[in-house]
Amino acid sequence: MLSRRTLIAAGAGMTFASAFPAAARPSRPAKPLVLAHRGASALRPEHTLASYAKAIEDGADFVEPDLVATKDGVLVARHENEIGGTTDVTDHPEFASRKATRTIDGQPLTGWFTEDFTLAELKTLRAKERLGAVRPESQGYDGQFQIVTFDEIADFVAAEAAARGRTIGLIPEIKHSTYFARIGLPLEPRFLAALRTHAYLRRAPVIVQSFETENLKALRPKLGEFANVQLLQLVEPSPQTAAMLTPAGLATIATYADWLSPNTRAIIPTLADGKLGAPSGLVEAAHRAGLLVSAWTFRPENRFLPADLRDGAGDDARNPKGSVAEMRRYLAAGLDALFTDDPALGREAVDKT
Repeated sequence: MLSRRTLIAAGAGMTFASAFPAAARPSRPAKPLVLAHRGASALRPEHTLASYAKAIEDGADFVEPDLVATKDGVLVARHENEIGGTTDVTDHPEFASRKATRTIDGQPLTGWFTEDFTLAELKTLRAKERLGAVRPESQGYDGQFQIVTFDEIADFVAAEAAARGRTIGLIPEIKHSTYFARIGLPLEPRFLAALRTHAYLRRAPVIVQSFETENLKALRPKLGEFANVQLLQLVEPSPQTAAMLTPAGLATIATYADWLSPNTRAIIPTLADGKLGAPSGLVEAAHRAGLLVSAWTFRPENRFLPADLRDGAGDDARNPKGSVAEMRRYLAAGLDALFTDDPALGREAVDKT
């Protein structure tokens, strides 16, 4: 494993003195980290500068850009390369013929794909709220914000960090690595080039995520010049990935990654009645393997909460009290970080634990 440089950041609850240590294995952060899932995506359209700005204002330790590629090879922030649900592309008749069906990670998908647009073309689109009326505050910003590049995000976060006098980490996810490599737009070389280009990305904490494994394994030996970078293995809840969460699977992950991040219910499952059960023991097992542990994703609306933490305001109603209570249950199970759509609530949960 690579050595890690000690990084210390003041303010907003984050201390990196033990988050990225000089030891061969990362030790646990002094306080669990608040990871802004696609920015403050409960309150602003995801993966926009407005979403990242709100997340930083609300105390996020890290902001998350999901990375995909344009036709001309630029890394942009979108949760998926299909953009029909998160932009106004359907309102642009000049792009109607771009609608296509592609097989992504073995599944057919119909829509509009970033790899069929140049960056200049994508810049004519505007972001919109993925969940529509479920998130009316965010939906109120539909049509206002551009798709942004990873370069723009790096510059923005650097400026915010300087203005606020605190370090803000980035936790990019490399999306559909195998697919993009197959179509001649590999993401990892572009990501490494961005690390070398931006001074902030060479010194700020960066955690690289992927649901795939081979790209993380390939990245590991290429990160020797970046003491500030760690790797995080995301795990889908499926029969195909169950072996990854066994002691043997965790030991294998620990040979190339620093973090494990499963779905929340792998850590504390829900019972038949929808209420939270007891912790599964996965956090302790991952820690024994030498891995730090985060979980995805905590969302503040009733529909996403376990039954025992919902209120009576309806499925789509925001329930901050219930969301904070849920996160505190998971933090008590030993999480080192949590992904949340509402970083202000994540900050509250962490700081009151």
